[in-house]
Amino acid sequence: MRAISVSRDIVATPRELFDVLRDPARHAELDGSGMLRGRPQGPSPLGPGDRFSMGMAQARIAYRSVNVVVEYEKDRLIAWETWGEFRGRRLVGGQRWRYELTPVNGTEGTDGAGDGGGGGGTTRVTHTFDWSRARLPRLVVELPGYPRRMGPAMATTLERLAAAVRG
Repeated sequence: MRAISVSRDIVATPRELFDVLRDPARHAELDGSGMLRGRPQGPSPLGPGDRFSMGMAQARIAYRSVNVVVEYEKDRLIAWETWGEFRGRRLVGGQRWRYELTPVNGTEGTDGAGDGGGGGGTTRVTHTFDWSRARLPRLVVELPGYPRRMGPAMATTLERLAAAVRG
């Protein structure tokens, strides 16, 4: 399988975490890879099907990624697919960044929804980098070593997410 997941329990409600994750202006603050740069362009907060771009940098090469929200369940799940485009054509990409929020320690209501904020509790956040749909995955993901580097970077992202909801 071409995916890596990292999980962390964070003292916050699913709603508090989701509010941070669906704000693209906060993505660079959360990024544990050090690749996100500059300000996003596009809607905020993000919703199903929304398209936004982010400033990126790899090996001193700056570019913009184009992202589309492809999975969305309020206060539970958000995922976007990222692409490198040139003149409207998708050249590389297709990788997905996914955040799944699962209430633990009493944040689960009887209807299956989180308590909606303010009530405390803990949420397990599972962050996944999935390159199974990527165009040219061996060339643009595996050979540059992203699978090996992304696990630690994603753990740092979850640390920063925990700090963001505390602060």
